Amino acid sequence: MEKNTLVTITRQYGSGGREVADLVAKKMGVRRYDRKVVAMAAQNIGEENNFHDLIERSYNAPENCMGNLGDYAYVRVPMHNRMYIEQAKVILGVAKEGSAVFLGRCADYILKDHPNTFSFFIYANDEFRQNRAKTHYAGHTLKDLDAEDKHREQYYAYYTGRTWGDPQNYDLMINTSKISLEAAADLIISYIELRQKRAAEKKA
Repeated sequence: MEKNTLVTITRQYGSGGREVADLVAKKMGVRRYDRKVVAMAAQNIGEENNFHDLIERSYNAPENCMGNLGDYAYVRVPMHNRMYIEQAKVILGVAKEGSAVFLGRCADYILKDHPNTFSFFIYANDEFRQNRAKTHYAGHTLKDLDAEDKHREQYYAYYTGRTWGDPQNYDLMINTSKISLEAAADLIISYIELRQKRAAEKKA
């Protein structure tokens, strides 16, 4: 796999996407960034002491759209917008340093014009997600999982203007109801290597 390969993974809640991202990062020998992005952004704006609160609110879509953030003095920008701006800066900064795996945080949109970026969406059927809710999400119901996804959908739409889960936003969408999480990670690696191989052949 080429150096400075960037992988973004967006996932339906309860699909096992976090585990898939961990497996991909391990197979690539790189770091996975998720909450770490929030922590780094919070530190950049002096809000590290409020990290847990920021995590809790990180996927709550703002109720009022401000329009173009550039029209406001930075210090007057509401915290949710300042956090998005800082998270974007963190993601772009990490991308300059080398290969990495990003989970959520609109990374697929933030890195859409960055070379050698591959974006994936992990989803699963309701039965699979409901079973995982019992074993991995402390008794959450399928309704709870869907509510969380709704927050993510609204957050994504607010900051990107795109539709969360739209196939056109991703290189590949993987249904973890049909294959194991390990196989899903292997599929992602194989897809990236195939794309990079073909790109190299075209240059030769």
